Order: sequence, then structure tokens, then C-alpha cells
Amino acid sequence: MKKFMDDNFLLSTNTAIELYNNYAKDMPIIDYHCHLIPKEIYENKTFQNVTEAWLYGDHYKWRAMRANGVEEDYITGGASDYDKFIAWSKTVPMTIGNPLYNWTHLELRRYFDVHDILNESTAHEVWEKVNAKLTNGEFGARDLITKSNVKVVCTTDDPTDSLEYHQKLKEESNFDVKVLPSFRPDKGLEINQEGFIQWVKKLEEVSGIEISTYDHFLAALENRIEFFHSLGGRVSDHALNTMMYVKTTKENAAAVFAKGINGEVVTVEEEKIYKSITLEFLGQQYAKLDWAMQFHIHALRNNNSRMFQQLGPDTGYDSINDGELAKPLNQLLDALEQKNALPKTILYSLNPNDNYILGTTIGNFQGGGYPGKIQLGTAWWFNDQKDGMLDQMKALANLGLFSRFIGMLTDSRSFLSYTRHEYFRRLVCDLIGSWVENGEVPYDMELLGEIVQGICYENAKDYFNFQ
Repeated sequence: MKKFMDDNFLLSTNTAIELYNNYAKDMPIIDYHCHLIPKEIYENKTFQNVTEAWLYGDHYKWRAMRANGVEEDYITGGASDYDKFIAWSKTVPMTIGNPLYNWTHLELRRYFDVHDILNESTAHEVWEKVNAKLTNGEFGARDLITKSNVKVVCTTDDPTDSLEYHQKLKEESNFDVKVLPSFRPDKGLEINQEGFIQWVKKLEEVSGIEISTYDHFLAALENRIEFFHSLGGRVSDHALNTMMYVKTTKENAAAVFAKGINGEVVTVEEEKIYKSITLEFLGQQYAKLDWAMQFHIHALRNNNSRMFQQLGPDTGYDSINDGELAKPLNQLLDALEQKNALPKTILYSLNPNDNYILGTTIGNFQGGGYPGKIQLGTAWWFNDQKDGMLDQMKALANLGLFSRFIGMLTDSRSFLSYTRHEYFRRLVCDLIGSWVENGEVPYDMELLGEIVQGICYENAKDYFNFQ
């Protein structure tokens, strides 16, 4: 019997142990997609207690607590931070088999050197130990990033954001981590969502371009892309809950845009027209600047209407979507390829059934001198657990070049989530180690070590041109 989460946690062979300790363990981190708040990084946000650092905004934990019968008052409501922590501590033993169980104990160990098994009986002692460290002045947001050996953080930012704190961070001389903006124009694509007209007005204000036509709108988007680029932005991101594409014309998209800004109803077919041409335009801008374009596909959001009205979005009521994917996605990428304007692209789906669809799609559009130009994105959200990560990696290995994979990201709002890179790296080493032990791959540590370090860090550094 192995000891719980010992030094060889998730490493089942001697080759895996060697790969992890000699090649993966100490590699830096590039977090090329997350939801950290730049203001909190700039101000080196500190935390009053472990609940604030751990449970505020963490919908993974909230879902588990609800499933364990915890009343909402102890999750997002008015209960004290101590009582919320006790409620989480009671839930932790029930999460066995869920990645939260391992993540929880990794975070306690790596950041706070607390090796207690968290449960109701140890909760008060853990509360005291962690809080003593959190309040000693060495566990602010920047400190946690630095302790995690992070070199680059790419936040997720609306095109209308001022990027004020990115500018301030760029001027900092005592913080070596690059904090870069990522362009997330979802509100400009969702022409049927409430608030679209107001968002276009805000885009008009920040770009200084009066928007009365679709051409003006595209010019304003281009203006903001260039602004993001000036502050080091090299990545865009799109939440495509439903994949849409239709071959159409810019004139047709302009007519749909005109209806949208006039408050008229836009049909689903018209929405397809608008999104198709707008995504083509954006892809061309990204290609021109050598950006990477990310598509996060097949999330089904805000499914509990009563709780959405009470708590708002991103509170733990989302799930996996399905629907047509292969044809519209390939058509969109092909439309850009025909213009010789397909940017580096990373494709994620929340639906694990899509791994082989995306894995074969990326093979259709590789080339242009970039190793792994089109990427099968790392296991995302509900899939960033042991089975989901291994399934994604095996699909990529079966269909493409696992060795060119750009690896893990946090996709998190928490400064304590960087231990997920350790979890991921252990699985990478264990997978490769199993191939060696089974005689499928030669025991060539020079080659295998280079591949491991590439997946951990080097591939992403080269892919995004981070120096």
C-alpha cells in the first residue's frame, strides 16, 4: 500500500519517477489562460483568512458543498468565514475520488506546509495554521505567483477594458512575472444577448471610433486588438458555447449588425451570418499580429434559472453542452486558411466526446513552419482531472504529436491553483513512463526529458514567443 500522496504520488513506475524529479518538477510555469484579476496582482492582494483565499469564487468547491447538502448560506451566503471553512472541511472527506480531494491537500502542503488530512476534526487546527501564515505578510497575490515559479500570466480581458493595471504592472521594476492581457470579445459576438447595444457604445467610447456601421465596428475591434498588442497581448479567447458557421458575405453580416444595434430581433440563422464573418475578421487580425486564437467550445451555462437570478453567472450551475461541431469548426478554419490568414489556434471542448473530433481537426490545418500550430487544448474545466487529462493526452498522442503539446493552464480565479500544474506534470510523466515500461518507447532519457520539459514549459514559451 502506498502512503497517501507521498513523493511518488501519481507516479507508478521508476521511469515516471525519474522523469518527474529530474525534468518536470522544477520547470517554470506559463499560465496562458486564467481568470485572475490584474488589479489584485498589482496591489499584491492579501487574504484575511483561508476562506477568503480558498472559497471565495471557487465554484468547483461550491458544487461539491451543495452536493453534500450544505445550505447556501454557508457557501455564498452570509455565514461567517469560519463557519464556511468548517462546512468545506466537513465536505472534503466526501470528495474522495474527485480531484478536489487531491488539490485541497496539495495546496495545503505546497503553500502552507500543512500536512494534516482536512476533515471536521482537524478543521480548527488547519484554520489556525494556514491563517497564521496568510497574515504574516508573505502570502499576497504576487507572492503566491512567485512561489509557484510562474513566469507569465495571461489574464482574460474584455476589449473595452482600460487595461490600467496591465500598464502599471508593465512599469513595475520589482516584479519579474509578465502579466499580459488576453482579448475576449464574447460580448461583441453575442448579438442576441441583453446588453449588446450598451457594449457597442462602450467600445465606441474606448476606441474613439463612432460606430454606426459594421465597418466602424470592425475598425473599433481592430483598434482594441492593437492596444492589447501594445501591452504584450498575444492571445485571444472565445467562448463558443454553440459552434456556428455559414458561408456568407460581409454585406449580409453588416445587415444583421444593423438590426442588432437597432434593437431588432436577430434570428438564429442571422446570428450565424454575423458570427461567421466577425470570427473570420478577428482571425485575420490575430494572424497578422502572430497571436494565438483560443476557442472554448460546448459549455452550457447558467442552467439553474432561480439560482442565476439570485447569484449571477459563474456560480456553479454550468454543465457540458453538445451539438454540431465538426463541420462548422472545420469550415471556419478552412475559410481563414483559404485567405492564408489562419492564426495559431488552440481548440478546447468541455465535452470529452469531442476529443477525437478536435484531434482530427487540428491535423487538417497544421503547417506554416510552426510545430503544433493548431493545438488540442488541455483538458478543460470538468475534464481537468486524472481521467480527463489522460484521455485528452492519449487522444492527442494517437492522432497527432503529443511531444508538441503546449501543456497545462489553470483557467482559475484562485492564486492557489498552480498546484494543478504539478498534478498535470505527474500525469504526463506517468503516461510516458508507462509507455517505456511496456516497451512501447525506448528508455532514452535525453529524448524523453526534452519532451517532458517541452510539454511543461518550453513548447508554450516558443508557441507564444515569450522570452
